[in-house]
Amino acid sequence: MAHYAIGDVQGCCDELLKLLSKIAFNFGTDTLWLTGDLVNRGPKSLEVLRFAMKHDYCVQTVLGNHDLHLLAVAYGGARLKKGDTLDAILNAVDNKVMLEWLRHQPMFVAHNHYAMVHAGLLPDWDIEQAHDYAEQIEQTLVSDRFEWLLQNMYGNKPKQEADISSELERLRFSLNVMTRMRVITQQHELDFDFKGEVDDIPAHLMPWFAAEHPAWADHKVVFGHWSALGLHVDEHVIGLDTGAVWGRELTAISLPDGRVTQVNGHKQAQDTMA
Repeated sequence: MAHYAIGDVQGCCDELLKLLSKIAFNFGTDTLWLTGDLVNRGPKSLEVLRFAMKHDYCVQTVLGNHDLHLLAVAYGGARLKKGDTLDAILNAVDNKVMLEWLRHQPMFVAHNHYAMVHAGLLPDWDIEQAHDYAEQIEQTLVSDRFEWLLQNMYGNKPKQEADISSELERLRFSLNVMTRMRVITQQHELDFDFKGEVDDIPAHLMPWFAAEHPAWADHKVVFGHWSALGLHVDEHVIGLDTGAVWGRELTAISLPDGRVTQVNGHKQAQDTMA
């Protein structure tokens, strides 16, 4: 009964299946965590979404920013962007079933001293708080107010918890932490401008996981989202977005022994970059 986690797939279905074959994943006994961003940018978002649905008895995903973008486009909260590869899902005959399944997926999960979220957790949040804030989003997404949230979730404010003054601001802040965050200020204020490598982070900022004594330190947090970070494993976190959709690697890690397995990323992206 092995437990694996895989970073952002983003429509790279062939690479996902190759990686699962390489680790000899057993669909009858093993568990797989996917760090979110199942869809978009890659060539087979529809196939990845159908794979996750078909195997949701052993595959657990969390919602990423691209998954939420798909929902927002489908329900009138956003428009398709240049580079989006979501048409196959939006035009599928069973799209309503897939979208319904997707909006019922969690923002955050925790099990056996491991936790998973797409982008990260605020250092001030303990695991119970993270569960509570995730549940607020999840309950809204499955309620009759889900379109309201999808239409109003976009925006960079508030940037710190002290500035929250409404339900919408609470939901947006939690969403931004869990699906968009990479770096924060020393005062734990969110910064959305920096998206590069750790060595290039400005002096006034730091990775969200670099804060001293984070409140969630009794769990190891598995996350994706930050492709420029690449594979990152330390005492408190495991970062798994290694840029498969950009032609780098798709990465799996075995929990808790830490064994890492990779396959080459999306070939078309490799050819474009060559």
